[in-house]
Amino acid sequence: MESLPIYVPVVFALTTVTSIAILLRAVRRAETSTFPSLLLLFILPFWLFFQGILAMGGFYEDSSGVPPRLVLFAIVPALLLIAVYLIFFRHPFIEKLPLRSLTILHIVRIPVEIVLLWLFLGGQVPHMMTFEGRNFDIVAGIAAPIVYWVSFRKGETHRGILIAFNILGLMLLANIVTIAVISLPSAVQLINFDEPNRAVLYFPYVWLPSIVVPIVLFSHLASLVKLSGKHLR
Repeated sequence: MESLPIYVPVVFALTTVTSIAILLRAVRRAETSTFPSLLLLFILPFWLFFQGILAMGGFYEDSSGVPPRLVLFAIVPALLLIAVYLIFFRHPFIEKLPLRSLTILHIVRIPVEIVLLWLFLGGQVPHMMTFEGRNFDIVAGIAAPIVYWVSFRKGETHRGILIAFNILGLMLLANIVTIAVISLPSAVQLINFDEPNRAVLYFPYVWLPSIVVPIVLFSHLASLVKLSGKHLR
């Protein structure tokens, strides 16, 4: 991978660690003695190091397979884990997670979008994946602290605002994920052939599809599950 200023990987690595830290803090606030909580406390650090090792070893650079290795060994397992938690651990785990933490977590989308802009300037992702192109995900990051302040004032929880925020956030996330996947230099690439999405095949940017995006997705879905119930906290 072409050299980039040192601050680019550093900022992204710190953003990834922050995402994990906020989620794990939410887990600790909910319940640490249940199996779902203990499992997540183990899996997240393990997955961070495992994906980093694979990327540093060049495992994802071979993207000739269908589906590409990145999809098969990074994205799909993360999605399956989210599905397991939503289906089997709703009552003992998800419904106990604090909405406040799940909401403020989305602030990490601001530095992610800044890093994507730097990666574009370094020739590692297409212009379409930046907020100067067709990626508007930074809106969710900017809105997160505003929604947090409005929704939890005076000890109340404004369900309607939070539902709208999470639905909008999911739509913005789906947009950039779609662009990113079909821009991968692989057999599934459909657009941006002159400037493919190469960065995510390398360390530390592999953590974007394998760690950060799944955490953001889980936070949205877990919030909507809680908001659909009777008891909010």
